[in-house]
Amino acid sequence: MIIAGVDPGSRVTGYGIIRVSGNRFHCLDYGSISTAGGSKLPELKDRLKSIFSSLSEIFTKYSPDYLVVENIFYARNIRSSLLLGHVRGVVLLAAARASLHVIEYSPLEVKKAVTGYGRADKAQVQTMVQRLLGLQEVPRPHDASDALALALCQGFGGARSGKRGKRWQESDLRQIMDRETCK
Repeated sequence: MIIAGVDPGSRVTGYGIIRVSGNRFHCLDYGSISTAGGSKLPELKDRLKSIFSSLSEIFTKYSPDYLVVENIFYARNIRSSLLLGHVRGVVLLAAARASLHVIEYSPLEVKKAVTGYGRADKAQVQTMVQRLLGLQEVPRPHDASDALALALCQGFGGARSGKRGKRWQESDLRQIMDRETCK
């Protein structure tokens, strides 16, 4: 099974692609789609087009079975929420055009599934993503590690899996560390 995770952002959208084989996780690709061009930010329509085109290419290349995104959350800044809504809509459109199943999790569910603690900080999530996928280095930017964490959450069977609420033990990590590295 191949799972794509996407962390939408109006300036940087992170993506991560993993393959799940039994209880083994293999990182196929990760990165970010940056739409901030130099000193002048491109128009919103151009940023949305760039995100849509890039994700469409990624979905075509890897043919994932699922797309995982974070649930909509409420923000204090209404403008930021609206911009994020536009980006999220483009992400969902790219998924629909690729006929992907879309799964949503809250940030708390993702952090709890990956680190065992729902209030983990960005560094803790990045470190666990690195360990779980056997990466040589911490995935950067954090948008990409968040996208990989989303994919891992689904790979564990979702936030409702047996790992929910359980802290990872060294034996858990050793069991899944035998894999090829990403990139």
